[in-house]
Amino acid sequence: MTRHRIMGLLSALALAAGTLAGAAGPAAAADPAAGDSGVHASAARPSAAPPAEFGTDWHDPLTAAPPVARPATRSCEVTVAEAQFRDYTPYVGSYAPPAACGGTWAKVVLRLDGKVKGRQYDRLGHLSLGGVEILRTSTPEPSPDGITWSVEKDVTRYRDTLSRPQPVEMLIGNFVDDTYTGVIDVKVTLTFYAADRDRHTAPDTPDRVLPLTTPTVTTPRNTERLLAEVYATGSGGGCEEYWYMTTPDAAPYSCKAADGPYREVRISVDGQLAGIAAPFPTVWTGGWSNPFLWYVTPAPRAFDVQPVVYDLTPYAALLNDGRPHRIEVSVAGVPAGQSGWSTPNNLLLWQDEGRAVVTGSLTRHEEGEPANSTRWTPATPGTPAAQHRLDTEGGHRLTVAGRLDTSHGRVTTTVTRAVHNTSAHRWTEGENQDALTANWTDEESVTRGSTTVRTARTYTMDGETTLGAGDRLRTVIALGDLAETTTLRGGRTVDRTWLDDRYTGDASYTANVPREQRHAVGTGSEHYQMYGSDAGRGCYDRTVSSAQGTVTVDRRLC
Repeated sequence: MTRHRIMGLLSALALAAGTLAGAAGPAAAADPAAGDSGVHASAARPSAAPPAEFGTDWHDPLTAAPPVARPATRSCEVTVAEAQFRDYTPYVGSYAPPAACGGTWAKVVLRLDGKVKGRQYDRLGHLSLGGVEILRTSTPEPSPDGITWSVEKDVTRYRDTLSRPQPVEMLIGNFVDDTYTGVIDVKVTLTFYAADRDRHTAPDTPDRVLPLTTPTVTTPRNTERLLAEVYATGSGGGCEEYWYMTTPDAAPYSCKAADGPYREVRISVDGQLAGIAAPFPTVWTGGWSNPFLWYVTPAPRAFDVQPVVYDLTPYAALLNDGRPHRIEVSVAGVPAGQSGWSTPNNLLLWQDEGRAVVTGSLTRHEEGEPANSTRWTPATPGTPAAQHRLDTEGGHRLTVAGRLDTSHGRVTTTVTRAVHNTSAHRWTEGENQDALTANWTDEESVTRGSTTVRTARTYTMDGETTLGAGDRLRTVIALGDLAETTTLRGGRTVDRTWLDDRYTGDASYTANVPREQRHAVGTGSEHYQMYGSDAGRGCYDRTVSSAQGTVTVDRRLC
């Protein structure tokens, strides 16, 4: 989990991993010879009796998350990428929309099917069409016998990009040699479902989707709604891959950040802060020094990295002047010169068909003072197993508002967002024990005319890795991804969606020994619940559990 004695043993296990370009860092890499995880849509048949310990093969990756709902209309499938990734050479191809399904779609579903075998690290990947990133993902670590996995994503909102031919680029950076033998073999398809005039009409999607490949952008002058998507991930090796564990310079810990572990993803327009967000604490498939945790079920969002979304509509009037403007993303708290964060982003714009130019103004900008405090309590000298402790608390609040004079009247949009983080990091000298309890909240309110949408997000992490007698490494961890979205119209609640995705795991193995002597054991469980309009029939509840790489529970309650 960190660059301490635990990771020293793991690095011996992983042979020359430290020299690999793009190899996973301490929070995401352990022994690639023994790991796997991913997403698999089909139900699993639970095993009657799991083995006493992990063998050389295990169940294909599986999550409790729901598959993308598909309408019962005419469909067309297009293959957009098919490649074997051995190095850092991107796949380059071309895309054309399917003529047989028309240009009006009720839904478009992306599906990635992958397979890998042998020995390999978890790798990060992305797929873009016309420069617009439509998927950010990571891969499982394979078993010797090989695994398959799949990822599905609703990409209907990119209708503008998908409606015309586009260049395609996909990359899952990899390294293959005589030791790290896993070639990552993937196929990505798009399935288009035609809209009809009855139940399956075309949804409201952006009129334009612009990739921000450079900070400078010129938007259409009749823009009346504007969102920005930012795929913000701490990754790529090094300490920012597990930013939530970093400590100020004074504390005796292996990964440093002068301001501690507080991070905040910020977006600015022409140098003025326009949006804030809490980053999601993604755990990749070798995370927390223990890939045995993630073999069957990955951590939430690991294989479908969701973008941070900012509502920039209050700035639409400023951007509608026909001139170039700068829209930039930064991550507060990252040490100067430190790499490890990727923040590609897209702009999603809705245009006013009744106006060539939409005018207005930014009417309000209120920023609270950013807060970030850390308190290090040293371990008591001479006390066996005494722990250092770092307590962190940070937060920020921002409100922006703007008005637009549209063809359907004056519309005022007000966006308020508040982020907050608390954490307690505990470790012993030598870091043979390393634990974190952390909580992030991200609360947002967007009022546009008479409609208000409130979203309350909470991310949780509570874990500990211990290297004990006989180099026995054990990790116990619980993760949470929670969100509640409420829509009000005229002050009355008209819709509410509630999501609760929780993972728990407990795995151990003997480090620094050959595979047959590791005697690895591990249990994991994911419980995914969703209620409301986004849950199909109003309710989705599934639990997936595993032991020693076999599925022991696959239960659906609604």
